[in-house]
Amino acid sequence: MKPLLRTNRLLSLLCLIWTASAVAADPFPSFKEKVLDPEIGKVCYAVTIADVDGDSKRDIVAVTENRVLWYQNPTWKMRVMIADQTPLDNVCIAPLDIDGDGKVDFALGAGWTKTGTIHWIKRGKSLDDPWSVHQIGEERWTHRMRWADVLGSGTPQLVVSPLNSTVGNGVRLTAFSIPEDPVNDRWPATILNGDLNRMHNHWHFDFDKDGIVETLTASREGVNLIRRTKSGWTKTHLGTGATADAPNQNGAGEVKTGKLANGNLFITSVEPMHGHSLVIYTPPSQGQSLWKRQVIESGFTRGHALWTADVDGDGSDEIIFGHSDTPETFGVIVYDSVEDGEKDSGTAWEKHVVDAGGMATEDLIVEDLTGDGRPDIVAGGRATHNLKLYVNTPKE
Repeated sequence: MKPLLRTNRLLSLLCLIWTASAVAADPFPSFKEKVLDPEIGKVCYAVTIADVDGDSKRDIVAVTENRVLWYQNPTWKMRVMIADQTPLDNVCIAPLDIDGDGKVDFALGAGWTKTGTIHWIKRGKSLDDPWSVHQIGEERWTHRMRWADVLGSGTPQLVVSPLNSTVGNGVRLTAFSIPEDPVNDRWPATILNGDLNRMHNHWHFDFDKDGIVETLTASREGVNLIRRTKSGWTKTHLGTGATADAPNQNGAGEVKTGKLANGNLFITSVEPMHGHSLVIYTPPSQGQSLWKRQVIESGFTRGHALWTADVDGDGSDEIIFGHSDTPETFGVIVYDSVEDGEKDSGTAWEKHVVDAGGMATEDLIVEDLTGDGRPDIVAGGRATHNLKLYVNTPKE
């Protein structure tokens, strides 16, 4: 081989190595803050994402103690969906086309510390008209709701988790099926579990990849998996949660699942309820039943919101976390899984602060709202009474 040819090939190889290294070393993105509502209400209890106006752009929907509001993408003009039409306080919301007319509706939980009313709301004739409110059922302490086909019927059910027990020693984790006439017919209810208490949140996913949707719960008893079998509903204990001798300082309060770049599943939680620690669980060792628990960071006063998404495009989900009652530092944080010798093991996490002191996070959700393929963050505040969008922006 001629010297010049060898030199050119060597330079080409070095160039390829440098290019690959530069791509791998792309800096973590920044998040540009946009205040959508500086004074949304006493509390922004919940936020969600849905195409409200049918233009194929994802809009933002927010729930306060007495209103449901939507913000139209991309101008973020605010419109009132309902106001003072449900018992105080509204607390949770979940989007779905309930009546099959091709337009999104919303299930809504209200009066959660008292009667616990479960409704669904339907849009008016125009985008500016008030939405109508219809009854689904009642369950005191109704606190969280999500749509999932946990019954395997082919259509999703509304799964509702109350916070505190009202019947026996546990809450009734209940799936409400959509009837033929959702306005006038009774919504059939199926109790999935009644053994767990102080259930702050739940999450749906296909745990064993068999096409059946299971439910993860975060409660005083830790992290549990509720699944449907041929013989009925079963409960499997996956994580201990926080352990303490003090009352109400045990278990978990938030729960989500994520995936590392190697395809491995992880579970993340805030522990205990309104807790001080952000935790990750990875699959158990052979012969073990409990998942391996690791505290990522602790010392928070009121951890209250949690999501997972690949915000930096590296193939591994980040953990997006919000806390709300530490005035000097409350806000939004993203934790990025980094290599620590054992590639993508989920044991090492790098912290990126998105908002420090400007968002007393009550709820957050992560989704691409600008159409650039990069997941953005939407958060609603408690003590700060605000709603913000954090736009995922690559660093130059």
